[in-house]
Amino acid sequence: MAFESLSEKLSGVFKKLRGKGVLTEADINEAMREVKLALLEADVNYKVVKEFVADVKEKALGEEVLKSLTPGQQVVKIVNDELVALMGGGSSKLTYSPSGFTTILMVGLQGTGKTTTCAKLAAYLKKQGKHPMLAACDVQRPAAIDQLEVVGGQVDVPVFCDRESKDPADIALRARKEAERKGLDMLIVDTAGRLHVDEALMEELKEVKKAVKPHEILLVVDAMTGQDAVTAAEAFHEAMGIDGIVMTKLDGDTRGGAALSVKSVTGRPIKFIGMGEKLDALEPFYPDRMASRILGMGDVMSLIEKAQEAVDEEKAAELEKRLAKNQFTLEDFLDQIGQIKGMGGLGKVLNMLPGVQGKVSEDDMDAGEKEFRTMEAIIQSMTPEERKKPDLLNASRRKRIAAGAGVTVAKVNQLIKKYEDTRKLMKQLNNGKFGKRFGRRFPGF
Repeated sequence: MAFESLSEKLSGVFKKLRGKGVLTEADINEAMREVKLALLEADVNYKVVKEFVADVKEKALGEEVLKSLTPGQQVVKIVNDELVALMGGGSSKLTYSPSGFTTILMVGLQGTGKTTTCAKLAAYLKKQGKHPMLAACDVQRPAAIDQLEVVGGQVDVPVFCDRESKDPADIALRARKEAERKGLDMLIVDTAGRLHVDEALMEELKEVKKAVKPHEILLVVDAMTGQDAVTAAEAFHEAMGIDGIVMTKLDGDTRGGAALSVKSVTGRPIKFIGMGEKLDALEPFYPDRMASRILGMGDVMSLIEKAQEAVDEEKAAELEKRLAKNQFTLEDFLDQIGQIKGMGGLGKVLNMLPGVQGKVSEDDMDAGEKEFRTMEAIIQSMTPEERKKPDLLNASRRKRIAAGAGVTVAKVNQLIKKYEDTRKLMKQLNNGKFGKRFGRRFPGF
């Protein structure tokens, strides 16, 4: 989980502060020393850590904090606000061309996941109502064009390529013209990377930039490389000027030092983060939400947005009608499981909940995901009539279903019990104020 180590250490620091009715300057100094060590262990840039701790300490020693009824909570708020500022303040959105056609140039070192990120960004933009094309301008890596065509096909986005040309600037220019001719409104240009930032790479990228005049230059960096990612960002920005950063593999980086350092060092914001291998696992970066995750306060807004994406409005309206008639079936129960999976799985959902984040072990989450798969297998082993009319499930039918799903009859009985409990809960929610207010959009939550 992203920032897991840092989150644990900061939670320990703030637990001590909250346990004290009155804070002294010595308490603040000790807490800031621990915060400083936690940030350094998370691989945050030393200069950034020094300035961050100094800013927090200055504000935490203010009279309004020390004389507050809840000084510990006041310090946590200060740290939260400073973390948000450190990562860029508000969300940084993409710049779109006022004329209607926007070009995005993707740059970065080799091995950062740049080509896959191009497809992820295209998929994200499609959800926003855009019509992108991908341009294969990495003529250095033999498999790059093939890879872009594969991932482009998976997100159903056209890919422009020329396997004969060795001039990426020319390919990019022709791709833009082709995209405009087809009536598309965006071009995402995939470029070559190198293991090290070198002069030849920068000259090639400058030529592409000159040819297509991009509205956005996004640098793709690997969060797991820590301060190397920050160093690369500095080099790219100095050489050609970047507009924003896409940080990949943040879900696998337990430290998070790059995410906390890069804005302060380069002056350029993180615009997107990669939170998984799937092609829909690219999220806009919100500093305030990330700060909440770091401090163990969850990320309810992202959870709501994921729920909105996962819920089918027509199905939700239909389910609402059936709930009013107490007609919640096993098919509906199966749909609810699918919606949670569509939100990224049980683990991602739990890590967005306040008070739960970081407290559920990987083994527990794996067990939960396995349980979901077992429940799906059991329901899918039923006939359509049995799913609609669970009362039909007598002993012999349950035995047949268990054999079909490869589980014991006890597992089938457990599922039926969970279904019955959920059905009762749905009825209560539907009859109460919660159901009337939220039932239409989130009938399964």
